[in-house]
Amino acid sequence: MSDQIPTPPPEPTPYSTPAAGPRQVLSLTSFILGLAGLLFGWIPFVGILGFLAAIGAVVTGFMGKAKEPQAPKWMWLVGIIAGFAAIAIGLIVLIIIIIGFATIGSLSNYNIQP
Repeated sequence: MSDQIPTPPPEPTPYSTPAAGPRQVLSLTSFILGLAGLLFGWIPFVGILGFLAAIGAVVTGFMGKAKEPQAPKWMWLVGIIAGFAAIAIGLIVLIIIIIGFATIGSLSNYNIQP
């Protein structure tokens, strides 16, 4: 009987690469874009960047939910919620700007100087 002793796995060296952890790129991107959308969404004329970031947060949040089951749930959930909130804020700011320009335009009909 020739029993072969299995060789033990090699010891990790300080220069070896660690094992890859769970991928959570989409969820983290959604989280960051959602917060950026909330930060920039309420600023007039710069809010378009926040609006675009919010749309990106919602899209990547739903993609992260579907493709990254091992990612923490809070990441993509905060990204989706913050993204929808930033979209709503951006639309409200846009409506206020449109009403403001319409009001200024109607003042010129009465020869009133602002």
